[in-house]
Amino acid sequence: MRLLILAVGQSRGTQEGALTDEFIGRAARMSRNLGIADVAVEEVAVSKARETPRRMQDEAERLAARVPEGAQVILLDAKGKGMTSEDFAQTIGALRDAGTRHLVFVIGGPDGLGKLPNLRPGRSLAFGPQTWPHLLVRAMLAEQIYRALTILAGHPYHRA
Repeated sequence: MRLLILAVGQSRGTQEGALTDEFIGRAARMSRNLGIADVAVEEVAVSKARETPRRMQDEAERLAARVPEGAQVILLDAKGKGMTSEDFAQTIGALRDAGTRHLVFVIGGPDGLGKLPNLRPGRSLAFGPQTWPHLLVRAMLAEQIYRALTILAGHPYHRA
């Protein structure tokens, strides 16, 4: 299985980007022994459209175009459902064990995420009821992916 974070905006040169890279690197090193071939982040540019709804839709279309065919999709959305780190790990493990080839997490831009054309997300995930900056959500998701892999591996990183 391949884990992919698809996100709007560039994180290069930011503190959140450095943190994301750190946790993605850790997750990628750990994933190989867990039947997960790759953990990666791909970015699409922020839309230059003037109106917010059009910007969100442009970004959603570009994100949707990058989702591999047949992928399981989880949206990061403030209106989504929260889950514990253990439940998150169990979800990743169950999808891996079911033979899922691609698990894609989608993060919108500063204005949010428009409807992804031709895609039916499996679920929406929230990191609590607060609104978080999209670059920080990327770093938080990268850490939770790493944490989930440590839980699956029985590694002591996660101390509940």
